[in-house]
Amino acid sequence: RIPVFADPKSDDFSRYRGADCLTPNARELARAARMPAGTEAEVIAAARHVMAAAAAPALLCTRAEKGMTLVEAGTAESVSALAREVFDVSGAGDTVIATLALAHAAGHPLAEAMRIANTAAGIVVGKLGTATVGADELAHALRAEGAAGADEGMLLDHAAAARLVADWKAHGLRVGFANGCFDILHAGHVAMLRAARRRCDRLVVALNTDASVARLKGPSRPVNALGDRAAVIAGLASVDAVVAFGEPTPLELIRLLLPDVLIKGADYRIDQVVGAAEVQAAGGEVLLLDLLPGRSTTGVIRRLQSPQG
Repeated sequence: RIPVFADPKSDDFSRYRGADCLTPNARELARAARMPAGTEAEVIAAARHVMAAAAAPALLCTRAEKGMTLVEAGTAESVSALAREVFDVSGAGDTVIATLALAHAAGHPLAEAMRIANTAAGIVVGKLGTATVGADELAHALRAEGAAGADEGMLLDHAAAARLVADWKAHGLRVGFANGCFDILHAGHVAMLRAARRRCDRLVVALNTDASVARLKGPSRPVNALGDRAAVIAGLASVDAVVAFGEPTPLELIRLLLPDVLIKGADYRIDQVVGAAEVQAAGGEVLLLDLLPGRSTTGVIRRLQSPQG
């Protein structure tokens, strides 16, 4: 079934019955619900009222300078408007629904699609006249926001990662999984993750927590804290999601996500790969990728500590 998105212009939202997501602005929502829609709580209440009438499973309300609020069955989430100078709001609503639908069709859950649409809207209102946003322009803005927000939600919790992976799979996307400490990122890491991403549609990277790294590598590690490691890994074009685990192995996380492809370096045998049996039993595969010779975090640290540098 193809998802349907509707930007309602009638006050009677029952006319849009069957749509998967409605995208009114706050004024349109207030008129349709005959309820106030100024605060976030008011928007959520009004949204639930009209969603029932329209049998719509989701509603995204655009709220001008207050950002956006997405309401789904049992959940609600808001994002703030991006702090940009506003020149012209013409076409902003069209940008939101187009980007939202495209991002969702590409496999993003609605909450993530909302964030992408919010970024796109922030770009077009900073232009004069009815403007468009290009793919490269949007990608650049999203990367800039990702770098700026490295300390704010860069890491997904396990429940959020499971929802994201389930949504990707529901869209027919092949999900890969790689894990490691990734303490000091080097060319070997980058090459392996690029190769991994070529074998799947979406790549999840699981990082050992700081305590887990210390148990594995010793009390002087990690060199970089989890938040910094996550920011660097998430900044790679080959990585689609980052999650952390504190257990000795990522087995429970692998069981939860059940990726289609489990990826490790060729210095392992398949029978040594944690989670291999579970992934294969679910119809997935295990890939062992060649590593760049002579590259390791331990080697980098030794060279730094060497008197010759």
